Amino acid sequence: MIEKPDETAGVIERPGGILKPEWYALYTRSRFEKKMLSELSDRNVEVFLPMREILSRWKDRKKRIWVPLFPGYIFINQVDTPENRFRILNIPGAVRFVGLEGHAVPIPEEQIEYVRRFLEASISIDPYPYMQVGTRVEVIAGPLKGIRGILVEKRGRFRFVLQVDLIRQAVSVEIDASDVRPI
Repeated sequence: MIEKPDETAGVIERPGGILKPEWYALYTRSRFEKKMLSELSDRNVEVFLPMREILSRWKDRKKRIWVPLFPGYIFINQVDTPENRFRILNIPGAVRFVGLEGHAVPIPEEQIEYVRRFLEASISIDPYPYMQVGTRVEVIAGPLKGIRGILVEKRGRFRFVLQVDLIRQAVSVEIDASDVRPI
């Protein structure tokens, strides 16, 4: 789900240049992702909450439900200023921005775009453990052409893994090995 205000929202002019919005990961309280999406959208903040459909089973029934692709995280596109951080961190459910030594670190636009393309491709995607090692590949055919990630093997079949480095999360899709090339 993507909520996006007008194109010029968030651009700030400062001495020395214009600051443009960048994507940041916001860590939320458990199961607060959808609530944060609603709250941030109401405050005209561009927000991205990737969701996937799963089959949930209870003792008496089964139901298809939408759950966050990266539980506990929501992505925000904003200019990183103390005022903006304060405004967002004061929303109930917001825990902290993901970063180093107390500073929010932006997520490359390319990684956010890749997650969007995964979701728009209408293919089955699964969360996947973040990996430090693996063969980096680029998809050369199909709806994911041009996306770079890691090729792994799962139960004798090849999986293409897309990693979002900053939040140490990843998703995977089944792919034919002939559709990728090493980079």
